[in-house]
Amino acid sequence: MISNIPVIKVGIVAVSRDCFPASLAKTRRENLVKAYTAKYAAADIYECPVTIIESEIDMVNALKDVQDHGCNALCVYLGNFGPEISETLLAKHFDGPIMFCAAAEESQNDLMDGRGDAYCGMLNASYNLALRNIKAYIPESPVGNAGECADMIHDFLPVARVKYGLENLKIISFGPRPANFLACNAPIKQLYNLNVEIEEESELDLFESYGKHEGDKRIPDVVEDMAHEMGYADDKRPEMLTKLAQYELTLLDWAEEHKGYRKFVALTTKCWPAFQDMFKFVPCYVNSRLMRRGIPVSCEVDIYGTLSEYIGLCISGSETTLLDINNSVPHDMYEESIKGKFDYKFTDTFMGFHCGNTCSNLLNQPHLSFQRIMARTHPQDWCDGTIEGDIKAGEITFYRLQSTADNRLRAYAAEGEVLPVATKSFGSIGVFAIHEMGRFYRYWLIGKNFPHHGAVMFGHYGKALYEALKYIGVEPAEIGYNHAAGDRYEDENPWGTL
Repeated sequence: MISNIPVIKVGIVAVSRDCFPASLAKTRRENLVKAYTAKYAAADIYECPVTIIESEIDMVNALKDVQDHGCNALCVYLGNFGPEISETLLAKHFDGPIMFCAAAEESQNDLMDGRGDAYCGMLNASYNLALRNIKAYIPESPVGNAGECADMIHDFLPVARVKYGLENLKIISFGPRPANFLACNAPIKQLYNLNVEIEEESELDLFESYGKHEGDKRIPDVVEDMAHEMGYADDKRPEMLTKLAQYELTLLDWAEEHKGYRKFVALTTKCWPAFQDMFKFVPCYVNSRLMRRGIPVSCEVDIYGTLSEYIGLCISGSETTLLDINNSVPHDMYEESIKGKFDYKFTDTFMGFHCGNTCSNLLNQPHLSFQRIMARTHPQDWCDGTIEGDIKAGEITFYRLQSTADNRLRAYAAEGEVLPVATKSFGSIGVFAIHEMGRFYRYWLIGKNFPHHGAVMFGHYGKALYEALKYIGVEPAEIGYNHAAGDRYEDENPWGTL
């Protein structure tokens, strides 16, 4: 069960302009709530019955009611044209994610006293939101019948989780980036713009805390859980599990003691090269276990990597991972295992890899090993603690949110899949396929200066991710995606490549 992400409860408040019958908005609100509870979980929403908002005083009463009932998100529902001032004041004073949607007309047989004109009212609502500098989520087609509006509210949930989650998130960072990892540059100004809190600590702080956890009475239980997860018999448990358990408790205690007034937490650490020298293991497996709890821990002090993973957690409600967009698929592997079997060109494929931070439930035949790259410069037994296995085949969304060096928010998203092809390599690794990946890689990822790390959600979540990125303030022009063949990128040569 994933924790450390928001549980959203949407207060549904209906509004009515005083020259329209309030009973129309009331009936439509009731029908909306019935439609939602028939299709989705009743716990997602709260119907505000106190009043139909027609005035500023109604707004105050409704605001108090949704707050008293624990709502952390709001749907302003235009049952008819709506009072543009009161409804936008409600959005202004509500502390949480907000959406607007509106009622469509039900029948040609009731267009005299039963016509609501909410199609018109949404225009005034959007204009007044802009006048007050209020950012609200408005669905792509914001006017619908009860069932359609119920779907809009349900689609709002992952968007609201991202917004609420980031505004209550602290990222705890240990140590500077490793040398030659300027790609993980993290201007923190944009974190504050997103209302994310950041606490930067040193590796020495972490090492000191780790030392104080030696002999912790909880270590045997964590070792037992690790052994069970990895399928070790009692007499076959490697000694490194004790060190890994001590480190896991160190991170969990630090997160709990340092998140302060924030409700949610994410971490990022420097995993090499000094880490092995001091700790005598690598942290990859522990990072994967914290992700199972909903706490992303990115390596190489990739602050925007762990932020991206957390956004994916909020959207998908399930484990994410952070991978290098790492290496090309060998031509002979493509010819033998992909060509003619899957609808992908050679340039659509690549391998996503990391040393071993992906959760065991997302891997085929997961096993603990040593980190081969680090073992080229360190004793092998100092590099134990990575989890390896081919990533399971299935749908994925590859994405990242990044602050550029000149402090602009920029992102990308692409849906694809992990293919059921053996990688014949090491680490947490998979053969990925995304249509038109080659052009996307060149003209957005390289062209817009993204680092090598990308986050992965296990499923197709591009639509929700795009809406969430817009809602938290990323300009649409700064959200890249894999363009279809024939759809040029702005700097792509119209005559093709040389």
